[in-house]
Amino acid sequence: MAAEIFDVVVLGAGPAGENVADYAIRGSARSALLVERELVGGECSYYACMPSKALLRPLEVRAAAEHLQGLPDRLELDVPALLARRDSWVAGYDDSGQAQWARGAGIDVARGTGRITGERRVFIDGADSARDVVARHAVVVATGSRPVVPRLFADLHPWTSRDATGIVEVPDSIAVVGGGVVAVEACAWLAALGASVTLLVRGPRVLGRCEPFASELVAEGLGRLGVDVRLGAQVDSAARLDGADTGLGRVHGGPVRLEVDGRVQEFAEVLVATGRTPATADIGLESVGLTAAEFSDPSARPDWLYAVGDAGGEAPLTHWGKYRARLVGEEIAARAEGRPVPDAPAGVPVPQVVFTDPQVASVGLTEADAVARGIATQCVQVPLTSAAGFGLLRDDASGQAKLVFEAGTDRLLGATFAGQEVAELVHAATVAIVGRLTAGQLWHAVPSYPTASEVWLRLLEACRAR
Repeated sequence: MAAEIFDVVVLGAGPAGENVADYAIRGSARSALLVERELVGGECSYYACMPSKALLRPLEVRAAAEHLQGLPDRLELDVPALLARRDSWVAGYDDSGQAQWARGAGIDVARGTGRITGERRVFIDGADSARDVVARHAVVVATGSRPVVPRLFADLHPWTSRDATGIVEVPDSIAVVGGGVVAVEACAWLAALGASVTLLVRGPRVLGRCEPFASELVAEGLGRLGVDVRLGAQVDSAARLDGADTGLGRVHGGPVRLEVDGRVQEFAEVLVATGRTPATADIGLESVGLTAAEFSDPSARPDWLYAVGDAGGEAPLTHWGKYRARLVGEEIAARAEGRPVPDAPAGVPVPQVVFTDPQVASVGLTEADAVARGIATQCVQVPLTSAAGFGLLRDDASGQAKLVFEAGTDRLLGATFAGQEVAELVHAATVAIVGRLTAGQLWHAVPSYPTASEVWLRLLEACRAR
């Protein structure tokens, strides 16, 4: 079989893969090949970010309307219409539009499983044919991640995040195992759709990496939705009769019996949301002398082999994967053209929004993160309602905001906002951290009145009053 030659070969056509291919060849005559065994557009487009937010946003608007004087106290949820909205955002799980974008950007798409077979070489096992390809400049691994399903649940055919976002049949009752972002967000729409939801969190709080006040507010919010939140829960055994792969978002068999803290309880379904791991186990790393652990270390990889997105073991967030992909794509382009590789600032912070009620928006270091790194800090925290504009959002608006500054320099290191509709507040903090701005400089960034962003003024006033 004669090998086909491309300048860049990318394993995985999710957002990170699409971006690295685009940035590596745009404005040039270089060629790129995306290799995808599932849907072009990846997990985010069909099973994660987009469908989950399509389900959550109408619930957010309903909650706001029900807590504004002058509007109805209760708005009925049209379940078929909500699921239809989700279906429209995932294009009915049809990736032809994404594939058309790739072709329009000059990127070829190969359907099948890609495996590294040697230096710059990839074998593609496709549904209809096999292909051997060689990359002139780079092979990029952007294969994403897969859910971690503990052995205890492996034989039960449990729901994972894909079933939760792709929900078709609403179970009468469901146990959600986990306390991270996927778990708490899924609880919101599952409860709204009519399921009796029990959240089983092994640790002492939900969202364990956030500031403690944010965790408490989210747990309280889930309680208001009717979710039974159990912290410090230990699942000792799990069993299910007639478990089967019945299809995406459908109840996977008979009832699930869980023994939790010595008490046996039965649920119609169980959602396991206990984390994700890079999907790099079967991509042929051994052919170039690498283990999975070595692959996660950029210094251990040969100069032609890159990783972006979840596959690289960095923050498993779409926007972060796309950012890293842009940098890698620009690096590949610069090297191909003999130009210096563009510089990127050190310590770029990772922002994140959790779309619960209340929302949690954070970036940079928490106070605990800074302490763990031995950084002396000065922190300020104020109620979000100290900003008049925030109080206008909902009649029962509540929440907290916290900034973490480096002691001595007063440089902003981190920010956390927990409250209704705080997602748009965090980018200002991201800009400030990247710009290495201090409290003194931020004092002259005047927030508009009456907006929620006026909380920045209250935080800086508290900083000046220290």
